[in-house]
Amino acid sequence: MKPLAGIIMGSASDLSVMQAAAEILDKLEVPFEINVVSAHRTPEKMFDYAKSAADRGIKVIIAGAGGAAHLPGMVASLTPLPVIGVPVKSSNSIDGWDSILSILQMPNGVPVATVALNAAQNAGILAAQIVSASDPELLKRIAAFKESLKVKVNESQSETDKVKLRFKA
Repeated sequence: MKPLAGIIMGSASDLSVMQAAAEILDKLEVPFEINVVSAHRTPEKMFDYAKSAADRGIKVIIAGAGGAAHLPGMVASLTPLPVIGVPVKSSNSIDGWDSILSILQMPNGVPVATVALNAAQNAGILAAQIVSASDPELLKRIAAFKESLKVKVNESQSETDKVKLRFKA
């Protein structure tokens, strides 16, 4: 099975966040690979990864990074593939804002789609949606997943129905 999505992160400490992207891709049956690729500590590996991804069949890259968070933008500068950035609130971050702004503030010509802080699951869903543009069966699985979200919300209404207060109308 050849991976269609790549998940990369600046350090193994980001795995606790980035695993959510892997889990949703797995649930949606999108083949993926997952690697530690640091923009600062292994720049040659980052260059090789970004430059070879399209030729290896990757369709989209999810890049998670904390702190200065250069990984998503640097990878986007090296590949024609769409890159989804996941800002990670790391131990050395400024409450995650440094990561968010670093990934958001890309110059024209080098876009990085950015999800919320630590929102790797959303990055995985977005990656699956990108891949589904050429895969009708995957599109059906995504539609079923989204339908399951509606069902879950509707079922949760029963919890609010149980609330008994004097002025609840």
